[in-house]
Amino acid sequence: MSTADLAGRAGTTDTATSDVATPGVGRVVTRTRQAGGHPPTGRLRGAWARLRRTDATLVLAVGVVAVVLAWALVPALFTSHDPVVGVPADKLQAPSAAHPFGTDALGRDLLARVVHGAGESLTGAVVAVGVGLVVGTALGVLAGSAGRIADDVVMRVVDVLLAVPALLLMLSVLILLGFGTTNAAIAVGVSSVASFARLSRSEVVRVRRSDYVEAAFAGGARFLPVLWRHVLPNSVGAVVSLAALQVGTAVIAISTLGFLGYGAPPPTPEWGLLIAEGRNYIATSWWLTTLPGLVLVAVVLSANRISIALRRS
Repeated sequence: MSTADLAGRAGTTDTATSDVATPGVGRVVTRTRQAGGHPPTGRLRGAWARLRRTDATLVLAVGVVAVVLAWALVPALFTSHDPVVGVPADKLQAPSAAHPFGTDALGRDLLARVVHGAGESLTGAVVAVGVGLVVGTALGVLAGSAGRIADDVVMRVVDVLLAVPALLLMLSVLILLGFGTTNAAIAVGVSSVASFARLSRSEVVRVRRSDYVEAAFAGGARFLPVLWRHVLPNSVGAVVSLAALQVGTAVIAISTLGFLGYGAPPPTPEWGLLIAEGRNYIATSWWLTTLPGLVLVAVVLSANRISIALRRS
């Protein structure tokens, strides 16, 4: 057999062994991998190991959130029924193949109302979290970095916000702004400003006392560049996890305001309003409140699970 044949066969193998003589140690057998990469069985084993390490609850939570986001973005892909116009002859029908979530007292398909209501509820939750995140983080950064006087003033305002019950604060803001989903979202966001402010302040203070920040100031760096390049990037992680947690809280709060009649007006398909409309028929038509309520619970629990994963990462 020629030397070329031997080289060709050696190139097709995954590994090759060679004896290396090391002075004072002896002959050491080394194993080297060819440049061909991992074999297919190795890749499959690696993928299976990663799949086994994956948290099933986190995968389920991400799946639930993805489905609800798809509902909000393209509801027509999931239902062909009109969420506002019903068929009186089909009123109060139990869940079936034609109507998986049943129908309400006006003959409207409940699944269509839940699917189209996802956009209303999630939009309000995003606006609420955005208000709390932007305003609260700005106040927290100001309190944690602008000196003692600014810290005292900002934190006394935060203490006042925390002293007022959240529902009372939301209703007070709604009275000033008026009813509606957008105003309800702003009210929910105002009620969460204090939480974001306290957390962001504590993170900014913690990072400012770090050695590398002190070294940057000792080296003559100015305050704003250090704040922008070092303090903010290293203090944003906890705030992001709180924002994910607040999405679920905001969905509950907006649904609560809708249930009380302070959110979107009828016949807008909003989750809190759907539960409120079905409570008068709960003895005979359980699906009107149970199924929208289960969807609401699933979204909130999924948002909380994702928040825990972000906090641990």
